Amino acid sequence: MGVVLGLAGLWARARRWRWLFPPGAPPPSLLPAMMIGYMANNVLPLRAGEFVRIWVAARRFEAEGRGAASQAFWLVAATMVIERVLDSLAIVFMLAVLVLTIPVPPVVEWGAGVLFAIDVIGVAVLVFVARAPELGRRILLRLVGRWPRAAQALLGIFDVALRGLSGIRTPSHLPWVALWTLILWVLPAAGAWALLRAVHLELPFVAGWTVMAFVGLGISVPSAPGYVGVWHWAAALALGIFGAPASVAVAYALLYHAASLVPVTLVGWVYLLREHVSLGEARRAAL
Repeated sequence: MGVVLGLAGLWARARRWRWLFPPGAPPPSLLPAMMIGYMANNVLPLRAGEFVRIWVAARRFEAEGRGAASQAFWLVAATMVIERVLDSLAIVFMLAVLVLTIPVPPVVEWGAGVLFAIDVIGVAVLVFVARAPELGRRILLRLVGRWPRAAQALLGIFDVALRGLSGIRTPSHLPWVALWTLILWVLPAAGAWALLRAVHLELPFVAGWTVMAFVGLGISVPSAPGYVGVWHWAAALALGIFGAPASVAVAYALLYHAASLVPVTLVGWVYLLREHVSLGEARRAAL
């Protein structure tokens, strides 16, 4: 059940991603890009799968005749910036609720504070770009105006990225973004709790939510392929709050990580084969 709920969470994430694109013609199916990107995160360091995910999605735009892949790349990248800001805010909100209900270790409080500060900066930049695009262009020209070709290229990227912000600014998209955001976080929390029950850890649902929130905070920092080490530390730290013995907490962390990593990697490889590309080609093209 935990494996199924984890995969369902990625499906819900792909559904939300659709509503972050500009209104009008819906984007091509985003689930293949989502699964391939998460698979690449499991086998490549420093979250390189995020760039692979952008490239795969942009490639699908080009395949359907919706413009050059280079332009689609920056459009997709803009929506992913918004996605990451939304995810970071959701993690900070969940940790804030947990701080008020259970004793959270200081290191987690500190990490949540840093993540919140980054979110505030990110939101401020996005709002500035969306509300004052002409000022943004002038600042960009002032920085790179002495290099005309670079300035022209960067202004083109700026305009495409600006169009990528129109999805989150469309009122009719906001209820769907909120709904799918709720679903995509409830599903993995339920999956983490289901695995707790599977190993006979009779803990409340908030324990699964805590594990998922701690792991989400831990893997927000680029790390080793598959988040090895960081994932296990965060999951074990979360269970320690509920009195789980250290050996049991580590064993659960290993199981939870395997139940998340193996199915996603296998499904991602299937989608990679269906897209008729290799992981090496996707990595090189994305970089």
